Amino acid sequence: MINRSDAESFKVIAPLMLDLFPQGAVATVIIGKRFDWVANARSFPTRVFVEGDTISPDGVAARAMQNKQIMTDKVAAIVYGVRLVITAAPIIEGNEILGCVVIAVPRINPLEMAFKDFAPILSGVFPDGCFTYLTDVEAFTHRYGDSKFDLPSISVGSKISEGGVAYHAIRQKQSIVKEIDASAYGEECLVGNFPLYDEDDPTLVIGTFGIATPKRTAMRLRGMSHNLHEGMGQIASAIEELAASAFEINTSEQALNSNVQEIALLSEDINEILGFIRQIAEETKMLGLNAAIEAARAGEAGRGFGVVAEEIRKLSDESKDTVSKIRGLTDAIKVKIEETIKGSSVTLRSSEEQAAATEEVTAQVEEMTSMAEELEKIARVV
Repeated sequence: MINRSDAESFKVIAPLMLDLFPQGAVATVIIGKRFDWVANARSFPTRVFVEGDTISPDGVAARAMQNKQIMTDKVAAIVYGVRLVITAAPIIEGNEILGCVVIAVPRINPLEMAFKDFAPILSGVFPDGCFTYLTDVEAFTHRYGDSKFDLPSISVGSKISEGGVAYHAIRQKQSIVKEIDASAYGEECLVGNFPLYDEDDPTLVIGTFGIATPKRTAMRLRGMSHNLHEGMGQIASAIEELAASAFEINTSEQALNSNVQEIALLSEDINEILGFIRQIAEETKMLGLNAAIEAARAGEAGRGFGVVAEEIRKLSDESKDTVSKIRGLTDAIKVKIEETIKGSSVTLRSSEEQAAATEEVTAQVEEMTSMAEELEKIARVV
């Protein structure tokens, strides 16, 4: 408790001290049941106490005088429009209580104290900026907008609109995220509001923290995710067609390789047949030679038979020459077939590797397509 003279000194000292409080303060001297003197810090323009007004019979000042002791009370915003911590010290003269000296300081939420520091940082996180704000249960108390994104229609002191995002966050005591069309703030945006609770009573909502981002960011993200999803779908389709073609090529190459090997075997069979024909030609020549000898022995009677024998020898020689030419051709064909088999084997391995690589790419594209679908779902929510 303090005496009357100290109360008068307080009126001189208090105005010099009030601005030392980070959020400002208000001081008053109460005489009897009325506010006799009031001083506000420059940073605390709210008129909490008014000279000449009667004090509340249930307030901390009345209780401090009644109990004849210094008392401190935390007052909700509904009483004075701002949350306060009020300390009242009775003024005593002799045994009589004349009134009390009161100092009231704002009761600040930690988020409110840090708002001016973190709001610009938060805005820099978003490519198109963001608008951040704080409210109490009735009005906007803090705001931050920059050159990238701002909502000029919202100012400190503006009342919370009934039915708005902040209104519902306070009433429902839960976070609310909502898309707002241009009719509300002049630009389409996504607004999120998060309730703030009293430090001593976690069930009491004292205000909200809000953040608004331009919808063009979400629309651009949706467009990008949609294009990515469509592009991945087209790539997946192309890869599937390529995989089908690679499989067909691989099958064809296997068949071609098999056919070429069969042709090589046929070439060997032909050579065997040519060898047999050459042997017959040689034997035919010997028979023709023997026939010519016998015709010569027969004399005039065997002359005609000798002509036939000569023709047989000529035909045998021509057959041998033809066999040699055919063998030369089949040998050349065999060389080409061997080269073709080597090339076919290389192509077959390449087509098999292509088919395997295509399957792997298809699996990767399917995974990326799934990721694109998830991104598109997220973009719809943002």
